[in-house]
Amino acid sequence: MAAAVKLHRHVGRRRAARLLAEGPNLVEAALRRGLVSEVFATEAAATRFADLLAGAPVHLVTERAAKALSDTVTPVGLVAVCAMPEASLAAVLANAPRLVAVAADISEPGNAGTLIRLADAMGADAVVLAGHSVDPYNGKCLRASAGSIFAVPVISDPDAADVVDALAGAGLQVLATTLDGEVCLDDADLTPPTAWLFGPEAHGLSADLAAAATHRVRIPMPGHAESLNVASAAAICLYQSSRAHRRD
Repeated sequence: MAAAVKLHRHVGRRRAARLLAEGPNLVEAALRRGLVSEVFATEAAATRFADLLAGAPVHLVTERAAKALSDTVTPVGLVAVCAMPEASLAAVLANAPRLVAVAADISEPGNAGTLIRLADAMGADAVVLAGHSVDPYNGKCLRASAGSIFAVPVISDPDAADVVDALAGAGLQVLATTLDGEVCLDDADLTPPTAWLFGPEAHGLSADLAAAATHRVRIPMPGHAESLNVASAAAICLYQSSRAHRRD
């Protein structure tokens, strides 16, 4: 169990290539993918989730031990040690993706996890967290993904410019969301394979990264709000792409 506790830290996850999935939604999603190596559960949780844990390697732990494994305020008493899903941009591009979500320099784990959940819901082929973005296997990001992190490939790449080049080189149009985009979302052609590029709410995409995109797209906002956070912008854009592909 001591080794599992170390997985709360990014360096521990990276060294072990393991992560902690807490709660029934994440544990179930990880079990479905065959990524679970062991499960720690209190006696109460093991009883409550007996059907879910049937056949899983479960270790009973005390409430105190479960709290040490948890990073939530009110632990449910169910934590799984999982192998990190294998994903690479090269493998995604080899399968001719039609929709990819790219977030550059996203530091808020809740936004990153919500983006992953959105991408999964809209049928995206992958999510790329580029530049100085949050670790997708941080506990808050995992919970915000609601298990989708085990359903859609999630790739971390520190070089956002290289990611854009690779996507464009594979034949995807790269659409950068900017407040002053030359193309209105209402008028954008979303039928081709598309990679959406989102930046942080605080200052948006860098000028260089936005300029590297095929087009810069603005979301029409007739109201008084000046901007949208990354999760809101992603929901609008990914839905529009998914809708265009369903009609195609």
